[in-house]
Amino acid sequence: MNSIQTVLILGSGTMGLQIGLQCAAYGFNVTIYDVSEHALEKVENRLNKLAQVLAGRNRISLEQAAASPGRIRFTTDPGAAAKNADLISESIPEDPKLKQDVFAQFNAICPEHTIFTTNSSTLVPSMIAGATGRPDRFAALHFHDLAVTNIVDIMPHPGTSAQTLDDIRSFCQAIGQFPIELKKEQSGYVFNTMLVQLLQSALTLAANEVASVQDIDRAWMGIMKTTAGPFGIIDSIGLDTVYKATEYWAGITQKPQSHANAALLKKRVEKGELGVKTGKGFYQYPKPDFLNPKFMVGIR
Repeated sequence: MNSIQTVLILGSGTMGLQIGLQCAAYGFNVTIYDVSEHALEKVENRLNKLAQVLAGRNRISLEQAAASPGRIRFTTDPGAAAKNADLISESIPEDPKLKQDVFAQFNAICPEHTIFTTNSSTLVPSMIAGATGRPDRFAALHFHDLAVTNIVDIMPHPGTSAQTLDDIRSFCQAIGQFPIELKKEQSGYVFNTMLVQLLQSALTLAANEVASVQDIDRAWMGIMKTTAGPFGIIDSIGLDTVYKATEYWAGITQKPQSHANAALLKKRVEKGELGVKTGKGFYQYPKPDFLNPKFMVGIR
């Protein structure tokens, strides 16, 4: 693509790093920005490992894995990050006010042509569009786990221009992604709308002590023949991410059950048990119990 050459990733968490590496693998120049120098140092150490994981799963080639890190730079300087950005992919916590503030900050320092996108899992773009200062050049562009799938969601808001949609659609194809384009705003997009119902149902069962976390996962895994259950999925996503989304919607709906589900997650989040990325969530990693063959044969 001629119009998009440099991609700016806002946020150096799991998804920010995956998106940045995917873009670099397909020849784009990538800047990963974070407010925390310490966070960026940890990300740099994980970069080569992630490249090998993607190559090992045939998501990218060995040649792409070797070349990708050289196309990525890291910075805590917003001015330096914004200078040559053609497209922004934002992956910061699921807090609409925080996202609004960050986009407003970068609107003031990015080139006029820069397209802004949010990787939000649950928020719709119209909640953020006004604060971007460029609503016509803004949409949601949501990635899933890039080690598993190449499906990506494009969700415009009513003010997104046709040209912006064309550019985002072409960008997705240029980085080896298959775009699912929504015709209207929907919190959770397509897949996540279904996934959220599963995860919240599992949290409700656990919060109400209907069954143990392990047996809830066994029920799903045993019938649907999956390698992980809902709590294994939560560990993969990150308990902090699921907690922030659950807490936010609990505040909106004011449903007692939603608050109870958030409280269940909060206990572990406060102990730093965030899932795969910290080595402990509902399970211990790198060898969680649900991957042990004995997990599904009735042995407790």
